[in-house]
Amino acid sequence: MTRKVGVVGQGHVGETLANNLLVTGTVDELVLIDTNEKKLNANATDFEDAEANLPTYTKVVRNDYNALKDADVVVIAVGNIGVQKDNAKHDRFVELNVNSTAAKEVGTKLKEVGFNGVLVSISNPCDVIAALFQKYTGLPKNQVIGTGTLLDTARLRKAVGQALDVDPRSVTGYALGEHGNSQFAAWSQVRVLGQNITDLAAVNDDLNLDSLAEATKAGGYTVFHGKLYTNFGIAAAALRLVTAILNDANIELPCSNFREEYGTYCGYPAILGKGGVVKQLQLNLTDDEKKKLAESANYIKTRFDDTVKKLDAE
Repeated sequence: MTRKVGVVGQGHVGETLANNLLVTGTVDELVLIDTNEKKLNANATDFEDAEANLPTYTKVVRNDYNALKDADVVVIAVGNIGVQKDNAKHDRFVELNVNSTAAKEVGTKLKEVGFNGVLVSISNPCDVIAALFQKYTGLPKNQVIGTGTLLDTARLRKAVGQALDVDPRSVTGYALGEHGNSQFAAWSQVRVLGQNITDLAAVNDDLNLDSLAEATKAGGYTVFHGKLYTNFGIAAAALRLVTAILNDANIELPCSNFREEYGTYCGYPAILGKGGVVKQLQLNLTDDEKKKLAESANYIKTRFDDTVKKLDAE
């Protein structure tokens, strides 16, 4: 059976993800969509030039929304990262105006062509944009997810791993809530070296959890200020989600998914497989963590509701 994935948006993240899908042989057919046809055609040609030196073949389709009708996954990577250049507050919501309009336009087109696969949204602010895509595509909530705190969790694991000199893949746990400023490290869930990290911090004065949480939150802007965009980390997160869906992996990963108790999308672990969210989980959080999560979710929901009113009035 042909594995078909669409990538909407060929900016830094979209093109990196497309390249990852191509060189790993993850897909049989790759549909590229972008309003900048010159850039899209350049990328498509470059990908085709690479294929003679790759062990697998992938058919590359250019700017054809109809080709997305039977796609297994469509990844949304639209955006204009340039608006972040003078963003002193490091707030991903500065991208909301442009990306919310794109969510309505692209979501409506996907609905019109009859797309019924899984939609993975990368675009910021991630949780609100994922919710907008669910609204405008009309897809079931389990079939629409965002990368959410999957990247933040990777940054958390990296920070803890570096502090304790262990491979970040040996660290388990999550960053939860918004992929943004109201996110938090759920320390009650973080384990490394066979122990909960709070127990390790209690006997290790050099292990400062507040500093590690701040490093997690600021990680994206550390990269951004060095090259004015981010791409490798978030594209790797998206690749992991796409692979989990195509492989029907039933794997536990934190991502932006709809949480009924909060009435909104937010970063929280879920079991992912061919249908998107196969099963939702319920973590045993501390009271303080529950409060932080509720506050973060409420912030996302409020911004979503305000954005829908604005878009519907246009």
